[in-house]
Amino acid sequence: MRDGWEHGRRPPWWPENEPFPPRRGEWRGGPMRRMFMVFALFTMLALVGATVLFWTIASALGASDFLGNGIRGGLILLLLFAWLVAARSVRRLAARVDEVIDAIGRVADGNLTTRVRERGSRGTRALARAFNTMTTRLEAGEEQRRRLLADVSHELRTPLSVVQGNLEALVDGVHPADEAHLLAILDETKVLSRLVEDLRTLSLAESGALALHREAIDVAVLVRETVDSFASQAEPAGIRLEAEVPTALPLVDADPVRAREILANLIANAIRYTPRGGRVSVDARAEHPAVAIEVRDTGAGIAPDRVDRIFDRFYKSPESRGAGLGLAIAKQLVEAHGGTITAKSVLGEGTDIRFTLPTETSPGQPG
Repeated sequence: MRDGWEHGRRPPWWPENEPFPPRRGEWRGGPMRRMFMVFALFTMLALVGATVLFWTIASALGASDFLGNGIRGGLILLLLFAWLVAARSVRRLAARVDEVIDAIGRVADGNLTTRVRERGSRGTRALARAFNTMTTRLEAGEEQRRRLLADVSHELRTPLSVVQGNLEALVDGVHPADEAHLLAILDETKVLSRLVEDLRTLSLAESGALALHREAIDVAVLVRETVDSFASQAEPAGIRLEAEVPTALPLVDADPVRAREILANLIANAIRYTPRGGRVSVDARAEHPAVAIEVRDTGAGIAPDRVDRIFDRFYKSPESRGAGLGLAIAKQLVEAHGGTITAKSVLGEGTDIRFTLPTETSPGQPG
């Protein structure tokens, strides 16, 4: 054990707030020095007191072996003292463990707000800290689950109500079964299908079970094709849609379907919040070991206290007609590729969302 201490491993009895091994001169007047001095002094006083006590008793009883009796008496008292200290320590430890066991029972009964005090020895404090961390995460997970169920129910209710209302109107003869009314029902089923697919994608990405079929992708081709696919939406809305991508960008290592989904979600979101006469631009540039793609719009912008929340599930502005999943999916897909995504916005000027994808030669990425 001594060899282990000399190699820098902290002994179990060493204070947590003290460096180990101590630097030269640190033992002089340090806390460990004082602790050992107090312990030695207490032990010496206990032995002297016990010896004097038994010497006095032995003398009163007429015993001849004063020194032997004194030593034996001192040892008995020392053993008794050690037993009392050990019993007290065990009792304290048992009380701490009982407190944790009782708290576990309350958690098992569904009370996830249960916490225990972090006190006692280092081991019991670590146990209490681990328990509190566990219950905090369980409580956050349960709250997230409830919020997700409420949000999903809310998002499913609207298209289902429209489908049900239109079908009832057709059955009752209120509306004729013509193309216009049937197309309205078909559009709502597409909304439901998209919502279910988005939830599935988000669930797989968050759990780490989303399969990515990586290959080398030309970012210039990805950006131009995706931008061109939104031309039919931008032109009728009076929005100028632009792309500026250098031709010498390195290839990125990504799933082409998911990479296009990321960019499409960002462009669709930018068009949705850009007024007529505005502009949406997509730029890309190399930032070794990744390629950064930015989508900028000249919309109303986002309040500073809301920017950090736009990537949350089901978070959307009051005027939004979407489900609030597009940016959350984009974030999860970017992170699944090992990239990052950030947003900057100025009220009245617009929003800039930037994400990165690793290049084909990035460390740790398959070639």
